[in-house]
Amino acid sequence: MMRANVILVTILLSDVMAESIIRSRMKVDAGGALQAVLEGTSQSSCSVILLIDGNTIFSNILEAVSSERSSPRGVTVMEVTATDGQDANVTLAMLSHLISQARRLRLGSWCVSVVVASHDPEFLIAFAESSLKGRFLVWATRLLVVTRLTLPQLYALLPTHWTFSMMNTIFLNLENTSTSRRASVYIYLPYSQAGAQVVRIASWSPDRGVRLLTELPLLPEKYDDFQGGTVPVTAKPFPPYWVEEYHQAANGTTVKIYTGTDGEMLHAVAGALNFTFRVIPITNWVEAVEILMRRESFIIPVYYTVLPQRLKQFDVTYTYEFAFMSFGMKKPGLRPSWQSLYYPLADMVWATVLALLLIIPIVLIVVIRVGGLMGGENTLEAGAVVQDMAGMLLGQNLPRRLPSTSSSRLLVAAWLVFAFIIGTVYRGNLTAHLTLPKYPPRPETAEQLVKVVDRVTRPPYSAAYKEFFLRSENEVFQKLGELLYIGPQVVEGLQQALDHNQAVIEGRRYMEHYIAENFTRPDGSTELYVGRHHILPGLAAWAIPHDAPYRPQIDLCMMAVIEAGLYEKWSSDQMAKARQRSSRRQREYLAQQQQQQQQEVAEETASGKIMALTFTHMQGPIILLFLGLVLAGISFTVEFSASVCQLYTKQTSRNHH
Repeated sequence: MMRANVILVTILLSDVMAESIIRSRMKVDAGGALQAVLEGTSQSSCSVILLIDGNTIFSNILEAVSSERSSPRGVTVMEVTATDGQDANVTLAMLSHLISQARRLRLGSWCVSVVVASHDPEFLIAFAESSLKGRFLVWATRLLVVTRLTLPQLYALLPTHWTFSMMNTIFLNLENTSTSRRASVYIYLPYSQAGAQVVRIASWSPDRGVRLLTELPLLPEKYDDFQGGTVPVTAKPFPPYWVEEYHQAANGTTVKIYTGTDGEMLHAVAGALNFTFRVIPITNWVEAVEILMRRESFIIPVYYTVLPQRLKQFDVTYTYEFAFMSFGMKKPGLRPSWQSLYYPLADMVWATVLALLLIIPIVLIVVIRVGGLMGGENTLEAGAVVQDMAGMLLGQNLPRRLPSTSSSRLLVAAWLVFAFIIGTVYRGNLTAHLTLPKYPPRPETAEQLVKVVDRVTRPPYSAAYKEFFLRSENEVFQKLGELLYIGPQVVEGLQQALDHNQAVIEGRRYMEHYIAENFTRPDGSTELYVGRHHILPGLAAWAIPHDAPYRPQIDLCMMAVIEAGLYEKWSSDQMAKARQRSSRRQREYLAQQQQQQQQEVAEETASGKIMALTFTHMQGPIILLFLGLVLAGISFTVEFSASVCQLYTKQTSRNHH
């Protein structure tokens, strides 16, 4: 039978109440040592959360934490009692329940000190696991473990659990014997001049109180100086943020160098905090997050967009960069268009020309007929007049027979001037349009993107984006989430965008860098482009484990780098290097082409690279000619049929006569 008593009571500072609760547990006096250590570590505004292993007997411990100097804000007591033979998983579940309540208390308090009292190593291990999983402790939370372990147990316990080794934790180990009552204070230093080690930092006795044995305080800042230690990080090439380069050392060996904007910033942070870093090799970013969540890696020092879904997996550092999430896709090509003959003039101009082509022949016919009535010649037929006016508009010869009256000749002269100007303008614009064609508009916003593409891709580490878009209340984001496909890497996705109607979503700098590196032609142009508008403007930071105790120091160093303008300087340097590499590849490609086709390149250079007009450009006139042939064929068929019918009618009439 098991029982778990959870007492969430703020105890007023009353010695009478404390004695009434503890009198039944008078075997080991831990109160004096605990009170002395608490007074030396707690702030004046801190309350205390006391977690007691109900199977371990202490005396005066509640009295110690309830003193006015130890916990002026009060005490919350939690007790876990298990029966003999109880399964460890049950104890862990009970602890998890208590810790979830304790975390709510910690979040609602200005300052909290946590005291855990137990002599059972298994209980302490369960507490370490539960507190880490339940996100109970942060660096500002002081953890004091009161226990009585053998030194081998103590030295084995502290380094193996993040709660004890990395957090703001001290162990008060009771050493009560029949001849003396003493206690020692231990801490674990993950980074020191002697390396990672358990340090006996102080001792306590009833006569002398707490006596420091080193130059360190009871709760030292562990991460102001890493003492040259090694910090594990996870990263993989992600230009221009993280770039891996290989250089030959003086001894002839090949050395991997980490550069890029974030790589340079990590070097700066490492120099300021006095540590070196070891990059854990990974195959993908999903693996990087998994390693970080297991705390095998301390930092992912690469640009990470801050999303609510990601914050469930890890914390982030100081947001040092704006995450301009953009899309890249193929530039719209010039599609065959029969309207090429129509584009040189505006709609109103075409309407005016057609209206005049109808009005001017009518006016000229009226003038000619009126002139005939006044004694002039009236030999031009209406059909001939219309044909002549249309011929002059198209730049054909003048009519073979002009009207005899001055008014009609002035009208024809005005029409000739108009036709000359319109024809010249049209031919000039037509030439310009055919050689510099009008490309179709390309998508520049997310709203335009979702209307034209069949699919949008993101790298495998971007599952959080799909969830974010699908849960958004914005209709455009919801549609984008439906089109989003998680799979190919950026380079593969951009290559697919060249072959299919799809786009790639990624950070603007990252995508521009890859396009410059991999999809630039020898002449400097590219078939890909990056949308002008941002899909998801946000913030970017490095990923760190939840409640990482070294975050304040890293944030401070990153702020100094950003304020000094170094990050932008490194960014411009990376883009300059990318352009240099691209230019070098272009020169090498051109040199190879010159060797293979030297004569053709020379002729092309001498001719100024004149672009030949293709069927795409000349589709309009070809279609117009085809339509003319069709109409002529139809007219011929009608005329031939009419002639046959007329001959048949005449022949029938002759037979009747």
